[in-house]
Parts: sequence; structure tokens; C-alpha cells
Amino acid sequence: MGNKEKKKKDKDSSGDDRVALKKEIGLLSACAIIIGNIIGSGIFISPKGVLEHAGSVGLSLIVWVCGGGICTLGSMCYAELGVTIPKSGGDYSYVTEIFGGLVGFLLLWSAVLIMYPTTLAVIALTFSNYVLQPAFQNCLPPYVATRLLATTCVLFLTWVNCYSVRWATRIQDIFTVGKLLALVLIIVVGIVQICRGYYDALKPSTAFEFMEDPSVGQIALAFLQASFAYSGWNFLNYVTEEVVEPRKNLPRAIYISIPLVTLVYTMTNIAYFSSMTPAELLASNAVAVTFGDKLLGMFSWVMPISVALSTFGGINGYLFTSSRLCFSGAREGHLPYLLAMIHLKNCTPIPALLVCCTATIFILCIGETHNLINYVSFINYLSYGVTIAGLLYLRHTRPNLARPIKVNLLIPITYLIFWVVLLGFSLYSEPVVCGLGMVIMLTGVPIYFVGVQWKNKPKWLYRIVEKVTYVGQRLCYVVFPQGDPSETEPLTSSKATD
Repeated sequence: MGNKEKKKKDKDSSGDDRVALKKEIGLLSACAIIIGNIIGSGIFISPKGVLEHAGSVGLSLIVWVCGGGICTLGSMCYAELGVTIPKSGGDYSYVTEIFGGLVGFLLLWSAVLIMYPTTLAVIALTFSNYVLQPAFQNCLPPYVATRLLATTCVLFLTWVNCYSVRWATRIQDIFTVGKLLALVLIIVVGIVQICRGYYDALKPSTAFEFMEDPSVGQIALAFLQASFAYSGWNFLNYVTEEVVEPRKNLPRAIYISIPLVTLVYTMTNIAYFSSMTPAELLASNAVAVTFGDKLLGMFSWVMPISVALSTFGGINGYLFTSSRLCFSGAREGHLPYLLAMIHLKNCTPIPALLVCCTATIFILCIGETHNLINYVSFINYLSYGVTIAGLLYLRHTRPNLARPIKVNLLIPITYLIFWVVLLGFSLYSEPVVCGLGMVIMLTGVPIYFVGVQWKNKPKWLYRIVEKVTYVGQRLCYVVFPQGDPSETEPLTSSKATD
């Protein structure tokens, strides 16, 4: 339910809690949402995967720059969708409005089962690796230790988000400083190293010396690794209903934030290569810690602490956002209604948070970090492509619909061409990882027809659902929020006609 907790509460005549959306996200806050959600664990773990698949320093840097450019194209398309369909929920809401309930449900199903839990698992594993790395300098931290620490972190932050919105938002603000400190420190130290002449790996003569000739499929996997670090660029669209003047601030925030993050990511990777050889970077399980050990001397402890703070805040932010997506899905009737309920006093989405926490812990027990990144990145790109294809479909079917922002058609077409090539070669190179993601997504088809489309279910089944909902309400002390239905009126039922 995310920023649903940022809502204004007042009492109606019956004494029930009434929750209304409050537009309080200005331009600066919008930029902070995009930048804060993009910069997380990815920049501290993806450089290894990008370099491994790209095969050379030079090509890996090109992948980082082009990855930011592709995100910019996609975000421009999302800006048009965000003001044309001014409804929170991001990809899920747009696809549901354009293609109908089944396609929207499949995106929601994959997000709840795969994208958010897997991303949370990767960030939590990164947190535990960076915390434990100083104690295991000559070897990898034990498997069980990393999983236990990651699980403990997820459980603690789930409790915080369940207990208090204020605590959760304060954690997000405080720990954002950690991620900025870590990146600024890396970039500054890297610039100093380059000024001192340590840039052998960055010279054109050596930067494109390939460890092995990369195939198109391997380059596609390098882009998937980089895309994980850039994931979160569309998160502002999840809270469109709370953005002040979205027609102005949504595109402005995108045009400011994405290029800034691209610059920071590229400079961070250049800094890594100013002090580490490609072999050293590939051998490191915690790139920023290795960087700090080589250059910061007695202050090397600053780096793992800064990265741990960054990832800790990232887990908190993803829990916040994923709970909002669950709320949106339950509000549309695509998920159990219990997930659309919030705590009676604290206004926190406890059922949705518990579902996200449980799925994350399950994935923590079954996956390895870099395989998980390929896994979630494939599903992420799949959802992005379907959403932007929806923009083209909406242009064709409703050409006269009011569009405060209207991007040139070459932008979504260019993005979709890149999307098809990337997913095609990724599926060819990693058929098991990508195919399994597709299979899990398609398992939502029978779930949709049984759970959503089948209206005349047996009475005993309704009684079971009602009993489970009632028990869940009693255990979590939650109720349905009451708001203004007009705030979430679908495009398909709006008074606007073509």
C-alpha cells in the first residue's frame, strides 16, 4: 500500500476511520522517489555481472551508459501514460485499463510472486554480504549466515512497516544518506586515483581487450544485469495520485533523475576500474568493500557500513512500494480483499506486508544472487515492454483521448525494438532462468479464471474465504479504508470520450 499510509485521516459520523489521498509529492520529493528507489544494492553488485557478460571494461561502461539511455526512453513513455491514466499502481493499472483484467492480473501475479520478492531477496543478500564480509576477508561468508542475517533484516523491517508509518519513512530518509555517502566517496576517491595516473584499465588500448569474445546473448545478459541496478525508474508512476500537478512534475522529475543516476552509475564504475583490475573485480563478492580495502586504509570500514545502510534503506523502500501494489490489486478485486485492508489505528497494510515478507524469505532460501538478478530482470523487462506496447495500442484505439504529454512515436518503437532483441537473446542464452519466469507468470491464467472470472462459486467456498478473511482481520486488526471512489475511477468508465 506504500504511500497509502501518507493519507489524511478524519472521522466520519459513525466513528470509522476515513482515509483520503493527499497530494503532497512535489518536484523535489518526486525526484527523491525515483533516485532513492533506483540507487540501492544494484550498483554495488551488478558491476561484477555486467563485466562478466560484457567481457571487457570498455564494453561494460557502454552497457551502463546505454542502460540509462534505454531507461530514459521508457520513462518518457511512462510519463505519457501517467498523465493519460492518472491512477496509482504503475504498470499494473495501465495494462489493466488498456488490455483488460487478464493481462493486468498476470503482471500483478508476476510482480507479487517474482519481481518484488526477488528484488527484496537480492537486496537483503547484498546487505548481509557487506555486513559479514569484513569478518570473512579471505573467503566468502557462510551460506547459512548470509541467509539468516538477510531473513532477520527482512523480518525486522516488515515489523517496522507494520507498526508505524512514521518509523518506516524516517528509516528511509536516514538511510538514504548512507547510499549517497557510499557513492560520493567512491567517485571522489576514483577521481583522485585517475588524477594520480591510475587509469590503465580505462585506456582505450586496454579497455576493449576482451577476456573472451562476447556473443550477442552475453551482451543481452550484461544489459539485464545493468537493468537490475536501474530498476525503480518507474516507481513514481505507482503514486501518481499523490503527485502535485502530475502533468508538470511527473515528466520533470523523470528528465532530472534518470540522467543524474546514469551519470552517477557510470562515474562509480569508472572509479572501480581506477583501482581494481577486471580480474580483481570479478573475484570480489563485495565490490565496494574490495575498493575500500585497497584505497581507504584504516578508514576502509566506512565502505561496508555505508553500503549496508544503503541496502537496509532499499529493503525498507521496496517493502513500502510492494505493499501498495498489493493494495491496488486487491482494490481491483484481483487479489484477496484481506490485502486491501489496513490496521485500524496505525493505517499500515499488515496483510500485504506479511505476504511480501513471506515470499521474500522463501526466495532467499532457494536462489543465488546473480541468477536471481537475471531472473527478476527478465520479468521486469517483460512487464515494461507490455506496458509500452499498451501505449501504442492506446494511441491506435483511442487517438482522440486527451494526452497532456504525447511523446514521439519513435521513442516507444525504439524501446520495443531494443526490448524484443534483449529478451530474445536473453531467452536464448538463459532458457531455464527466463523460461521458468514465463511459466510462473502463465500459472496466473488458471488462477485468474478461477479466482476472478468465475463468479458463481459454490457457497461453501465463499464461506471459507469469508472465514479466512474474518480470522485475518482479527489477527491483524485491519479494516477496509474508506476513501473517495472518484480518485481511482478507471479510464474505461470516465466521462471522457474519443
